[in-house]
Amino acid sequence: MAGSGPPRATPESDDWLIPSLIRLGLVRPGETPFVQPLTGGVSSDIYRVDLAVGPVCVKRALPRLKVAADWRAPVERNAYEFAWMRVAAGVEPDAVPEILAEDAAAGLFVMRFLDPADHPLWKAQLRDANADPATAEAVARRLVAIHAATAGDAGIAARFATDAIFHSIRLEPYLLATARAHPDLAAVLTGLAETTAATRKALVHGDVSPKNILVGPRGPVFLDAECAWYGDPAFDLAFCLNHLLLKCLWTPSATAGFLACFDVLAASYLEGVRWELPEALERRAARLLPGLFLARVDGKSPVEYVTDEGQKNRVRRVARALLADLPDRLQAVRQAWSKEVSA
Repeated sequence: MAGSGPPRATPESDDWLIPSLIRLGLVRPGETPFVQPLTGGVSSDIYRVDLAVGPVCVKRALPRLKVAADWRAPVERNAYEFAWMRVAAGVEPDAVPEILAEDAAAGLFVMRFLDPADHPLWKAQLRDANADPATAEAVARRLVAIHAATAGDAGIAARFATDAIFHSIRLEPYLLATARAHPDLAAVLTGLAETTAATRKALVHGDVSPKNILVGPRGPVFLDAECAWYGDPAFDLAFCLNHLLLKCLWTPSATAGFLACFDVLAASYLEGVRWELPEALERRAARLLPGLFLARVDGKSPVEYVTDEGQKNRVRRVARALLADLPDRLQAVRQAWSKEVSA
């Protein structure tokens, strides 16, 4: 949304944001453009800034994430997010916002601001029971295209050798933290983390979630690639499917639509897998999925809309059973959850 009133800069942004934009040549010395903090993220400072060239979005990574647990991560992940967007744009130009500038010293980059009026957030649509399988299919096809284009690329692998960052912001807070909360499942959850860490196939986004996907007129637009890593693309698939399952607790009236989106996204993605046997990737995704499912109630980043203990126990019941007898197919996870939510 556009700001109202006279142009201004927010006090908390004065010490770093405006000086950086001046260094990048986007703001003239003495200017005070309208600056609006944006909400929704836990890992970065994000601002909308209205410039002469139009509104832009400025993103800077934080060393400590804004969650209840003490969760810290290297700020250099901002540079890898910037690099992921560059690579993704080379594969699917409309899959990311236009990148305008980077200030590596300040740990930030600037991208074109996309108006929610014509780029609604997929999460908002799902919250409002707008579960369109066509959107899920488009997300799958765009995601698998990026994976396919980077699979087996030694140069990309070297550029995104971010194993330590991925461990600190994905494997540890999700799978390993959950292992500590469920000691009887520690061996299987630790094993899933180890398998994921050791699998290097393609360029991974790492946070393919409806909160990070805009539904644009030219297809889905991916945001927040701070977890970018050359590793296991099955993680991206499982991570996104996980959110579609959890949404059944957020908006129960749209459960059938969420499960339809799950089916279409899984099938469309697997149709595009060419760098390995689709069955092998599906097996890794199917086994990761219940671990990620359980992590969203008992890991370091619990999903904000599942707060009722009864709902949490439904997630635990299904996830724990699947982790005790790991599935090979995504439909096994889907069917177990469908049975639970229809009971």
